[in-house]
Amino acid sequence: MDGGDRVSGGPPISLACFGLFGTAAQDDGMLERAFAEACATQGIVPGTADYAHHMVAVHQTLGEPPVDVFRGLFPGNPGRAEAAALSFERSFRAAIDRHGLTPVPGAREAIEQLRESGVRVCMITGLSRRLLGIVLDTLGWWRLVDLALSPEDVPRGCPWPDQMLAAMLRVGVEDVREAAYAGSTASGIRCGRRAGARIVAGVLTGGHTRERLRAAGATHFITDISEFPALLADAGPEAADAGGAGVSTAGTGAGVPGAELPAAGVPAARRPEGEPFVPPQASASQIAPRRRVP
Repeated sequence: MDGGDRVSGGPPISLACFGLFGTAAQDDGMLERAFAEACATQGIVPGTADYAHHMVAVHQTLGEPPVDVFRGLFPGNPGRAEAAALSFERSFRAAIDRHGLTPVPGAREAIEQLRESGVRVCMITGLSRRLLGIVLDTLGWWRLVDLALSPEDVPRGCPWPDQMLAAMLRVGVEDVREAAYAGSTASGIRCGRRAGARIVAGVLTGGHTRERLRAAGATHFITDISEFPALLADAGPEAADAGGAGVSTAGTGAGVPGAELPAAGVPAARRPEGEPFVPPQASASQIAPRRRVP
């Protein structure tokens, strides 16, 4: 477990956000296959130069919403991107139905340990809200986490900070330095850094390499998610990471020193009997409005 530069005077961690696949759950190649099958519906087939080019781009954008990935692969053709995203959704859901899902060893125990210590836990994913619900259902994690957010719950998905900021708002975090993030993709690391999280840990169990995560701004590295509770326990009030020191947010005022987030209750991510799962959402008025990204 690698540490980062630290300064004193930060508040204790009260919110831990996780990336999903490669961090807390194993996809066993299903994500890549779903992307490949979606590309095939658009005439991009294995064995061609176009296929190799597209799959490299898919790997580089791991953790981003699939529809955004396809918009990048098919620029200027939103209809083609939307069709590919729908195909991805069908392929990945079918793969889960066929093969199921397994957690990363130690992930459940790490989450339980964090919650027992009073830290709220939020799952962040680039998958749609529907797929997120299926994943939590398959893993049996409805009652394990406090919050679960998809890109549909915020204006923008990773690498933008919206999902982490929404999580902070939902649980009533008063200072962004109370938040920590752990993930295995560069886009997730950027999300955590842009949200001002005090600890942004690169997880070395999948996704991107240590070098890629470091370049994205990881403040620490952990071999797997089982080491995350110990890392947060070490980051008590006297050990804040320099990357987020002195930064807090207030509603839409992210990054304004001295500002505070409004307190808010948060329901656990529990599905009422017979009801479909809809992850808790932050209202659009609480986070920055969607704007066009150049």
